[in-house]
Amino acid sequence: MCNYTQQSDFTLVGFFSQSKHAALLAVVIFMVFLVVLSGNALLILLIHSDTRLHTPMYFFISQLSLMDMMYICVTVPKMLMDQLLGKHKISAAACGIQMFLYLTLGGSEFFLLATMSYDRYVAICHPLRYPVLMNRRVCLLLTSVCWLLGSLDGFMLTPVTMTFPFCRSRKIHHFFCEVPAVTKLSCSDTWLYETFMYLCCVLMLLITVTIISSSYSSILLTVHRMNSAEGRKKALATCSSHMTVVILFYGAAVYTYMLPVSFHTPEKDMMWRSKNDLMWWEGEGTLNKDIQG
Repeated sequence: MCNYTQQSDFTLVGFFSQSKHAALLAVVIFMVFLVVLSGNALLILLIHSDTRLHTPMYFFISQLSLMDMMYICVTVPKMLMDQLLGKHKISAAACGIQMFLYLTLGGSEFFLLATMSYDRYVAICHPLRYPVLMNRRVCLLLTSVCWLLGSLDGFMLTPVTMTFPFCRSRKIHHFFCEVPAVTKLSCSDTWLYETFMYLCCVLMLLITVTIISSSYSSILLTVHRMNSAEGRKKALATCSSHMTVVILFYGAAVYTYMLPVSFHTPEKDMMWRSKNDLMWWEGEGTLNKDIQG
């Protein structure tokens, strides 16, 4: 029974072992975590308490902040607690739950960013019809669809990944249970599954990128026809900050799930993921700041 328990657990290597100043790095990550958590919580509270902010744009921002809070709570606390207690074990059940939540929130943010670009398209290109096209029922429906599509991603990939036989080392060379890192531990042939995962990512990217590209193409044409320099500047500022967040988030997904295996190493994946998370949090803060301005 003891041997079975040990074999059923995974070990998260993390990237603190690669650092000469692990304690200092952990403190910095903890401080950034608190700033991001408190900033998003205050933003959600402000949007819901101020009736002037009860608009579709701020509703989607509040949903983005909620997803971001949950997103970092899935991975960062476990990583910091492992470093503090010196225990890097995670059970198969906890690993599956972490993987499912990560995939669900990541997929939901994909579709929510596309929804936000559509919201900007309607606001800039059809301002008179905006209250009708983006009423509260439509906003709730769009947000529900984003959550649903994101959860489908988690429901499809998590069970398959966790049912692979793991007869190799159970050390996950990452700071959380990410699908590619866990799949590498399997002793079975995962080529078909990796191909399926690749096709799912391509399909998700094609759908969302098509929505974003179409929205911004129409926005640029409308902005080009504007006579007001102030209105043109404000529209471009909002769009540029949103596109920065889109590039950061989508760029990480392309690197993680769509590049060939030869481009990946465990160390490179961990450092890329941690650096991208910090840039993503900063990018979302810029988005919120620019939109509020």
